[in-house]
Parts: sequence; structure tokens; C-alpha cells
Amino acid sequence: MQEVANTANGDGLRRLRDELLLAVDRLSAGGLDSPRLDAEVLLAHCLTLSREQLLAARDLPIVPAAARRYATLIARRLQREPVAYITGKREFWSRDFTVTSDVLIPRPDTERLVEVSLLCAAQFPPSTLLRIADLCTGSGAVAVSLAGELPLAHIYATDISPEALQIARGNAAAHHVTERVQFSSGDLFHALPPGVTFDLIVGNPPYVRRDEISMLGPEVSRWEPRLALDGGIDGPEFYRRIAVAAPDYLAPQGALVLEIGADMARAVVALCAGTGPFREIAVHHDYAGKDRVVSARLGDI
Repeated sequence: MQEVANTANGDGLRRLRDELLLAVDRLSAGGLDSPRLDAEVLLAHCLTLSREQLLAARDLPIVPAAARRYATLIARRLQREPVAYITGKREFWSRDFTVTSDVLIPRPDTERLVEVSLLCAAQFPPSTLLRIADLCTGSGAVAVSLAGELPLAHIYATDISPEALQIARGNAAAHHVTERVQFSSGDLFHALPPGVTFDLIVGNPPYVRRDEISMLGPEVSRWEPRLALDGGIDGPEFYRRIAVAAPDYLAPQGALVLEIGADMARAVVALCAGTGPFREIAVHHDYAGKDRVVSARLGDI
């Protein structure tokens, strides 16, 4: 179907620029934070164009069927459904990932988890065939990104949600790393193969305090999976379990790398220090200067 009419047969039809202006007005009136960006991304998605192509074509008319579909997308956004769920994709680590409401939307802050994991991986000899466990993998964004950057690594990615794992497997296939990323369903370490130890254990576990979930923005509290958000009554519930169990699953001199809530660094550092074997415990900031990642190593390399 031709979504945009050419100038010869477009008489009487609204132009893309007019459609955008109407959408921006609706989104602004609905209290959205980035109405122009949202309107452009959703119209580009509706027309199967890049944003650059959309802006270049803004003086062309839009056919009525496409305009109706676009109005439906704007209505969904006004219900505070995240743009990523509407389009079904989100960029992370310069790759496009499929996302649905079964998985958290990958955040730019989580790229810091990938960066710190790569720094820890670089402390091993270059020829090391690294084994990495990615706990609470969700969409698989971290596991797939690490596989793309570490061609000698084999990654075991786990999640308690079978629906999330289905999305993650699709993302691994889309980025051609299925041979080196193994997915399994289960609760944290219970999903890992018995008897295998890991050079790196990474993860972005749920860490939002249970009574604070409802206080989050509606894009999160209404739409993102509660299972992936709920960190228990005080937040660090999953970190306690991970800190206690991780030494049994780490190879000698292996490292644990965890994304944290911005106010949880002291608690997570204390948990790692309290388990005994961990050394070199460090807090890493995100690019807004907030505490974002804690890393800990079993010993010096």
C-alpha cells in the first residue's frame, strides 16, 4: 500500500507536516514529555520510514488509511504506552532489539553495565574462552551485546519469565549470536547448568522497592512487567541472594557485575563485602553521575 501520495494525486489530502503538528498538539495536551520526538518516531514507524526520510518527505500528502493508523498509534501513546512497546523495538548498544510488554525496555543507563562488564573481561588474557552468566536477562540486550563484543565468550542467560526468554532468543537470532548465547528459564542461579563456573556473572535484577512501583511514571508502573521491577519490600532482596550464591558459581578470580538503583550502592557494596571472598569492590557511575553499577572480584588476576 502506498502510504504517502505523490504530488500529482495528493490534492485534498493532509500533508505529513500537518499530521505531525496535529499529533504534537494532542500529545502536548496529554502531558507527554517529548511530544515532538514521539510524534515523529510514531509517524516514521507507521510509514516504515526512518526519521530522516520522514523529515525529507514532510511536504508530501498522507493517504487516509495511513492517517487512521497513525491516529491509533497516537491514541495508544496518550494512554502512556511507551513508544518502544508501540513500535516493538528499542536501540541499545547501537543495535535494535525487539521489545514487548513481557520485558523491560532497555535503558541507556544499562549500557554502563555492559561497559563495566567489558572492562572486567579485559582483565583476563585475550585468548581466554570466557564463560559469562547473565541473570535476569529480559530482552537479552546485555547478553547479546556482550556476545557481539566478545567473540570468544559463551554466555548463559537466565530469566524466570518464559515469555521474556522467547523475546531474548529472537533478539539473539536477529544479531547472529545464537550459537554462543544459551537461554534457560529459572530463578537466578537455579537456571544455570550444574557444575559450571563463570568468569563473569552480570545482571540487572529487579530493584524497585515494592511500595514505590506505583509512584513511578505511568509508562513504567502501568506497562512494564512488575516481575522485572519488584525488588521486594526494601529493594535489595535480589542482591542479597546473588551476593551469597555468586561465589559458588564464579571461577577463581571471577567477577560479579550488577546494575543497581541509584541509592543502593552502599547496601550492595556491604552485601558483597559481607560474603567474605570478594575483593576489589567498586561503584561505577553512569553518565549523569549517579551510582549505577557495582563490581566485585574474587581475587587479583
